[in-house]
Amino acid sequence: MKLTKLLALGLVVGIAGWWWLGPVVNGPRVAAEATPAVPAPAAAEPATLVAPTRGAPAAMASTAAPAAPSTSPPAAAPARPADGSALLLPVQGITAAQLQDTFTDARSEGRVHDAIDILAPAGTPVLAVADGTIEKLFNSDRGGLTVYQFEPGGRYCYYYAHLERYADGLAEKQTVTRGQVIGYVGSTGNASPAAPHLHFEIHTLGPEKHWWEGASLNPYPVLRGEQRLP
Repeated sequence: MKLTKLLALGLVVGIAGWWWLGPVVNGPRVAAEATPAVPAPAAAEPATLVAPTRGAPAAMASTAAPAAPSTSPPAAAPARPADGSALLLPVQGITAAQLQDTFTDARSEGRVHDAIDILAPAGTPVLAVADGTIEKLFNSDRGGLTVYQFEPGGRYCYYYAHLERYADGLAEKQTVTRGQVIGYVGSTGNASPAAPHLHFEIHTLGPEKHWWEGASLNPYPVLRGEQRLP
């Protein structure tokens, strides 16, 4: 009887031990042992950083030696004529190619134009064609706001008409220089508001030096550089 009990007890202990120490189908321990451990990936070696390449500037890419600087002296500016033989175009921004010869055009009451009209937007600066003196500022029915300028030698008078206004500070007997702004293009007097322009004349002065008198010269070839003043 004792032997039977001992055998039964040993069987129970064996089964319990096998259950405890042996593999368990369902349980966290079996799952952990059944799944082989995945080795951690080896740390990747850091990539070697390569500085980005940039194209060399054109000036650096060329291996040719830079051209030697020119030793030629700059071209001299044309000398300003002292005799009034060459005149500046009197409307800023207008070129000689834009001029039109209207010197002999007919005008009302049988008159001849005796001048050229230089079309330009209202307010365009009007420039002194040469050095000289403002002899007279006058507002007439036909010419509107006008300027009579004498050249220093007293041989010629330059007449600017239909001005929108005078340059600030312009006054009679004032000395002006070639290229100085003396007024602005307009349509005063009998000029059409739809076609603002500068009416420009050249007169030869007599011994009396009357600003309102003188023989007219055609400004067209003079302003184009095709003819000198006599």
